[in-house]
Amino acid sequence: MRVYQTNEIRNIALLGHLGSGKTTLAEALLYASKQINLKGSIETRNTVSDYMDEEKNKQGSLSTSLIPIEWKNLKLNFLDIPGTEEFDNELKQAVSVVKGAVLVVDANRGIEVGTERQWQLIRKMNIPAVIFINKMDKENVNFEEVLGKIRDELGRNAIPFLWPIGKEEDFSGYVNCVSMKAYKYDDKGIPEEVEIWEEKQEKIASVREMILEAVAETSEELLDKYFGGEEISQEEINDALAGGIKKGELIPIIIGSSLKNIGIPTLLDMLSEFLPAPSELKPLTGTNPKTDQEVIRKTSSDEPFSAYVFKTVIDPFVGAINLIKVNSGTIKTAQDIYIGNTGKAERVGALFTMVGKKQVPLEVANAGDICAVSKLDGIQTNFTISDPRNPIVYQPVEVLKPTIYVAITPKRRQDEDRISVALTRLNIEDPSFETIRNKETNQLLLGGLGMTHINYVLDRMKTLYKVDVEQEEPKVVYRETIKRKVEAEGKHRKQSGGAGQFGHVWIRFQPTEELFEFDEEVFGGAVPRNFFPAVEKGLIETFEKGPLAGFPVINVKATLYDGSYHSVDSNEISFKMAAALAFRKAVETADPTILEPILKMDITVKEQYVGDVMGDMNKRRGRVLGMKQGEEGQIIEVEVPESEVLSYTIDLKAMTQGSGSFQREFVRYEEVPGNLIPGVIKKYKE
Repeated sequence: MRVYQTNEIRNIALLGHLGSGKTTLAEALLYASKQINLKGSIETRNTVSDYMDEEKNKQGSLSTSLIPIEWKNLKLNFLDIPGTEEFDNELKQAVSVVKGAVLVVDANRGIEVGTERQWQLIRKMNIPAVIFINKMDKENVNFEEVLGKIRDELGRNAIPFLWPIGKEEDFSGYVNCVSMKAYKYDDKGIPEEVEIWEEKQEKIASVREMILEAVAETSEELLDKYFGGEEISQEEINDALAGGIKKGELIPIIIGSSLKNIGIPTLLDMLSEFLPAPSELKPLTGTNPKTDQEVIRKTSSDEPFSAYVFKTVIDPFVGAINLIKVNSGTIKTAQDIYIGNTGKAERVGALFTMVGKKQVPLEVANAGDICAVSKLDGIQTNFTISDPRNPIVYQPVEVLKPTIYVAITPKRRQDEDRISVALTRLNIEDPSFETIRNKETNQLLLGGLGMTHINYVLDRMKTLYKVDVEQEEPKVVYRETIKRKVEAEGKHRKQSGGAGQFGHVWIRFQPTEELFEFDEEVFGGAVPRNFFPAVEKGLIETFEKGPLAGFPVINVKATLYDGSYHSVDSNEISFKMAAALAFRKAVETADPTILEPILKMDITVKEQYVGDVMGDMNKRRGRVLGMKQGEEGQIIEVEVPESEVLSYTIDLKAMTQGSGSFQREFVRYEEVPGNLIPGVIKKYKE
């Protein structure tokens, strides 16, 4: 693969709901550009972009793949991105380095949840896009109905550039309403120019008029021409369309069939002509890590080198492979680089691009290009690498927080130590999952953005590191406390020949807002001051396991106010034991109870699901705090016991047809209702 200049590059995200045909489209793009001679398929598990074992087994994309296409002296770097929202971290990283997108829509299913979610993201980020209606050759396709839904739900500035020839299995081509040429494809996917048939002239003319109206609105000069009845040249049309598309004011709708290769050359031509080159981007802003001053970089090979790491892949043979977007300057093998996030220097070992999993060596990568480096242990996703003499750090993409957790244990005892090592390495590849060792329950918790995400991590661990685990539900970490103010005596006496043990205390216990408070009101030296720390320590150790179910005790204030001692037999351990005895006696009348963790959740749903979600929350003992309008729908703010939402990610998807999402955080502990306490005690004592 030759070296491409900045103005010869286009960086494009392949987006779409799960199953819309992105990976099949990637195969068709490779085939149309003659980079492969035979197309793979999802069913036969031999596609270029879905190359991981986990993707082959799942028959769907689970990780972003780089597919560079060489087309008419341009290089189009396509990023095939997973369609499910559980991999939205991949989506956000990938779209942060592109300036173009193809939104793939299944002609049978139309606008789906994933379509809307991804569309909102690229609109928010001002990424120019082309909508590709795929699978036009399938049964029960009503093109005009799908077109209407796209324009109604995604925007009236979405305009069809192509009109189909034939329908369902007879779909064989289209009229290009921009160039006013018609093409029919043979069984091998080769197009032939044909006449625009007479009965469709009226429809084609109306679509052409729609395009000309959009063209006219891009400038005063063209608007005057349009209303003055003057002809607008094809060159003026193309220039105006390119300008409107790059600004996001116009969205072309293109049709085709990835399976039959229909529409693929036209799609490549339009992406080449209408999407911006990196050289057309606004300058990028970062920070000099040594001075904390703002730094500006133009996407130019004449600028100092800088690049952003947006993806890391763990290869069992090569190690970590980092996909980078060169933001400025150039990079080549054996070049010294500076890692602004850590302050360390490295030297580039191997420089290459990737076509799926295939590595294609590169001599150099210019500003704007996407490429890969390996054998650099010091870099990972979200890092910036740059010229050591001109360091810079770019703002990293915010990593999404896990919404569901499972407890995992190794199937083989010898794998216990290997689990942590494997998950630590995989976390470099995917920073959106986390592992937590809960010391109280002794469970190792794995958190992700959904069960598909968690199972993908575990499958990767099994494939790469041969570590297999079993899953179980996480134990909720409860607490215990007291509800009444009580006083109790604790006396510890032990004689066994020689020096004995003697400690004697009176302690007042009462509820408090603090986790634990210790105070003293001892008069006249009834308990010497040097034993106060022993009393406090004895209580802290006793509070580690409460009297009801063994949960830690919190929100208790203990005040030492009286006692006695022996000049010879009293010591630290004696007063620790006395304090413990005092609390055990106090609990008998202090009305002990169990506290449960309460989570604050922001649940984002469409308007039509608000009632269902709020009703469901009430059944879960949740309290609705309020509601506000968000960018992606209504945000319901609730507080709810953690025990009621352990699998809420799955339940919310079912309630909202996959469109709902939420973020969660712990806020406090609250008393468990009395009728539920016996069940909690029984479960945890078992």
